[in-house]
Amino acid sequence: MDTNLNDIKLWTALVTPMKENGDLDLEDLATLIHKQDEAGNGVLILGSTGEGLALGLEDKQQVVNTATSLNVDVPIMVGVGGFNLREQIEWIEYCHEFNPDAFLMVTPLYAKPELRGQIEWFRALMDAADKPCMLYNVPSRTGSWLEKEALKELSEHPNLYALKEAGGSIAHFQEYRMAAPDIPLYSGDDGLTPYFSLNGCRGLVSVMANVWPKAAHRYVELCIEGCTKDLITYWKEPIASIFSVSNPIPSKVLLKEKGWIKSSTLRPPLTDKDLEDTERLLKADESITKWYEENKVQ
Repeated sequence: MDTNLNDIKLWTALVTPMKENGDLDLEDLATLIHKQDEAGNGVLILGSTGEGLALGLEDKQQVVNTATSLNVDVPIMVGVGGFNLREQIEWIEYCHEFNPDAFLMVTPLYAKPELRGQIEWFRALMDAADKPCMLYNVPSRTGSWLEKEALKELSEHPNLYALKEAGGSIAHFQEYRMAAPDIPLYSGDDGLTPYFSLNGCRGLVSVMANVWPKAAHRYVELCIEGCTKDLITYWKEPIASIFSVSNPIPSKVLLKEKGWIKSSTLRPPLTDKDLEDTERLLKADESITKWYEENKVQ
């Protein structure tokens, strides 16, 4: 395992910038990755926030090619997700040519596999990978929970690096910790990170870090240090604004408002037309900017 991954407390689930005509904007993609590098945040490309399932193979290849060609110090993780095992293995093999640092592997979509099916799925993917792998439980998107017994059985796999838990339940988070106590767990929910931190999570895979990379980094540091009370109160509304409609619509809209990307275009079925009023986002941005100035490490 690449030892520097253990130092990453925040991974940013990066959006995929697009031009107004829907083509990829690779220049803006590079800009966003450099901003994450400046903040010290690992970068996850082609996850659900990156609209990975809405992109064709050629687009995904361009994202990987661009992200791995940049001169950055932080690691790059590539999303692996779908329900066709052979296609996912072929995708992993393609990515190997560009030497990413890790893979994120989500439970199979739509099929809702049981225990043995989950074990066989993840084992086949991790066998194909020659990199550390973070498994991903997100039942609201996939339709099924990662079985804790599957995590327990897979915990001895040499390529299993961590688990991203986005089930929205502290009780389930604790069950995963007990099932695989030696596997680092990351919060997959920005708002629950203070609670997960009190229960031993290693860090966060974040959406809001797209728009507040340095502030989100500091937020995670304080969560891990146990300074959670004020964080829960202060960050509740800004985080809610980033999830006011389907992710990543608000993030892309705010990134455009901040001038970090040129367009807030998304791939169908998502559209920025579902978020016409930016006042809430702009107030959140102002609030977090003020918070960071007061709480950054001097």
